[in-house]
Amino acid sequence: MVDKNGASFLYRKRGVYYFSKQVPCDIKAHYSRQRVVICLKTKSKGAAERLTKSLLQRLEDYWLSLRLRNMTLPAEHLILKNVDEGNYSNAPKLSEALETYLRLKSKGRDHVFVRGATRNIKTVIKYLGDKPIDMYSSSEAATVRDKELKRGISVASIKRNFSTVRSVINLSISENGINCVNPFSRTFMPETEKGKRHPIPVESIKTIRDECLKENDEMRWIILLLAETGMRLGEVVGLLKKDVILEESIPHINLRPYPWRSLKTLGSARQIPLISNLPNLLKTMLQYRSDSAYLFPRYNKTDVSNANSASAALNKWLKPMLPKNCVVHSFRHSFRDRLRSVECPSDIIDAIGGWKTFGVGQGYGSGYGLDVKYKWMRMVEF
Repeated sequence: MVDKNGASFLYRKRGVYYFSKQVPCDIKAHYSRQRVVICLKTKSKGAAERLTKSLLQRLEDYWLSLRLRNMTLPAEHLILKNVDEGNYSNAPKLSEALETYLRLKSKGRDHVFVRGATRNIKTVIKYLGDKPIDMYSSSEAATVRDKELKRGISVASIKRNFSTVRSVINLSISENGINCVNPFSRTFMPETEKGKRHPIPVESIKTIRDECLKENDEMRWIILLLAETGMRLGEVVGLLKKDVILEESIPHINLRPYPWRSLKTLGSARQIPLISNLPNLLKTMLQYRSDSAYLFPRYNKTDVSNANSASAALNKWLKPMLPKNCVVHSFRHSFRDRLRSVECPSDIIDAIGGWKTFGVGQGYGSGYGLDVKYKWMRMVEF
């Protein structure tokens, strides 16, 4: 026996109440049947009526949401079409991320660090706009790569620039607790044949040394120091006269960071023994320009050492005497090879040249003394 009450959407079958309601015509496409029938699992009319009210309310709410979804957005014609999507993000903009990066990371770093980070971020902003960091996409990062390649920038340079951009964004993500993926983290870079810097042969170094002694000026003194110490050009250019220690049993250079010239790594601060004729040569250098505390005042006329200017001038002078693919930095490669040729242990080579030595044990103790470094450096004199 079926007792159906149409007004209350209830009917009873074998004493149990059922809910029944026809699906409205405008939303029938969302249902597989034309009527919703639900067993209420009760024989109590009062309980069935209460359940019916609840079911009706939920169904009406759901059907309303379906109707709204199919409606045209009210007042759609009033919406601005070209509003920057970044306005809907609470993440800092890329320019703000750069400010944070420089504030936290630039302490103790020289102007090259600040200039490089600023230039690389400005390049991204030029191509993509200054948006919140979580609003950039990986496809936009690829766009920056393509535009830089079209400008003739080398793949190696683009990789370095992207590394800075990634660091800026990663720091901002960490500092602000942002849940997003760095869009510059996995940008594909095409493989290119890398031009390798070659070391300068010993015979060429001897020829260059003889030419330097004929000229006997700041530029040539720098070359002689590069050739016989393995220092980086920036390290040599930023030396003070007080960094040259000639009175002790082992004459040496006490290399340390300064505001006008930082060092590349923590291990770059070191003592470097002086071999060959360098002690006598440095006596001449120390007497040059007594009005200046710098060993090479020509490249320290401002509050920043101008290693780039020195590099350009030195490479121009050296070019006729250097083999192909050799530049002024090749003296550092040659010095490492010269130490290898006398079977100097690699960790001592690293200590002399300020290269990073890997391994947990390398962080223990105070390192190699001047006497150990001097013993091995004497073996490469000529």
